[in-house]
Amino acid sequence: MSRALARRETIAGYLFMLPSLFFFITFVIYPMVMCVWTSLFNSTMGKEAQDTFIGIANFVELFQDKIFLKALWNTILIVVVSVPTVCIFSLWVSSRIYNMPDWACSLFRVIFYLPVITGSVAVTVVWKWMFNNYYGIFNYVGTSLGILEKNINWLGDERFALWCIILILFTTSVGQPIVLYVSALGNVDQSLVEAAQVDGATDLQVFWKIKWPQIMPTTLYILVITTINSFQCFALIQLLTSGGPNNSTQTIMYYIYYTCFKLYRYGYANAMGVVLAIIIAILSAVQFKVAQEK
Repeated sequence: MSRALARRETIAGYLFMLPSLFFFITFVIYPMVMCVWTSLFNSTMGKEAQDTFIGIANFVELFQDKIFLKALWNTILIVVVSVPTVCIFSLWVSSRIYNMPDWACSLFRVIFYLPVITGSVAVTVVWKWMFNNYYGIFNYVGTSLGILEKNINWLGDERFALWCIILILFTTSVGQPIVLYVSALGNVDQSLVEAAQVDGATDLQVFWKIKWPQIMPTTLYILVITTINSFQCFALIQLLTSGGPNNSTQTIMYYIYYTCFKLYRYGYANAMGVVLAIIIAILSAVQFKVAQEK
């Protein structure tokens, strides 16, 4: 291939990529750079005459902010609880429905995926009704069966509010992993499975030695995506508790929103965003490393 032809093909390739590159640079790279830059300023979104450069003062203040530390702890708790449970439950359900008839497998996939396509607002409204402390279904069933002595204000009690959020997040997060796992199980080399069964391997041995390594790329993708989604939990908090009661459901994403659009501390909110991005990047790198070793 001549240099002129190679050059023309390279130029043509970049021209085809230009629209995507434009949107990526404009709406991803540029906001990321501005987020880091403004985190070093006392930016207030026009509430003061001039923004002043304060260096890492916003970051120093972050780790002295009790509300931020509470939000960080709540966010980590959500991630630690929801990510493993979503992955394990999704894999278990996928293993159970994979061998069912096609119509039954499709039906279960639709049922589990329905909350994903329904929309977070609609799903949240339903859950808010179910958790209502006067006429909610949980209180009705609990008191009717004698499990509860009296109605519980699920979303207004510090003991239960965050766990209610985690439960809702779990139900809205398992749909996509189940669909992905069913697809991944369908790509497992069945000749290896049959050979292992002929040699007397148990179902557990077949899964752990043959199926699990082949679905590891899918597992890695699910871990990373579920971790990011859990860290970015916002809509549930805003619609159900607004971080209350007493900041017991405060998360980093909601605190960023509150600080930026309620307190107008744009630079301070961007500092939180930088910290959140670093935490997600570190956890994703660890997950990639662990998955590669296995």
